[in-house]
Amino acid sequence: QVQLVESGGGLVQPGGSLRLSCKASGIIFSIYDMAWYRQAPGKRRELVAAIGTGGSTNYADPVKGRFTISRDNAKNTVYLQMNSLKPDDTAVYYCKAGGGWGQGTLVTVSS
Repeated sequence: QVQLVESGGGLVQPGGSLRLSCKASGIIFSIYDMAWYRQAPGKRRELVAAIGTGGSTNYADPVKGRFTISRDNAKNTVYLQMNSLKPDDTAVYYCKAGGGWGQGTLVTVSS
C-alpha cells in the first residue's frame, strides 16, 4: 500500500520561495508517475505539476515558469520548488502516486 508524506509547507511572503517534498513508501517509486495537486479554500483540487518516470514534466498554466517539479528515485522523493509565490498560491498541497494521496501540507502566501 502506497504511503506518501509531504513536508515543507509554511507561511511565506509574496515573492518568496518554498520547496515541498513528498517521500513515498510501499511502491516501486521509479515506475510511477508523480504529481502535485493543490486545493484552496472553497475550490476544487487541481493539478499543479506532474513528472513521468522518464523525467518529462507538465505544469498548470498558473504556475508555469515559477514552479519546478523534480524527482530523486534513489530517495523515493518528489519535490516541488515554488518561486515567486503569490497569494493565489495559498492552498493545501498534496502529493499523488500509485492511486494514493498524501495528507497534504499547507502553503500560505501572505504579507
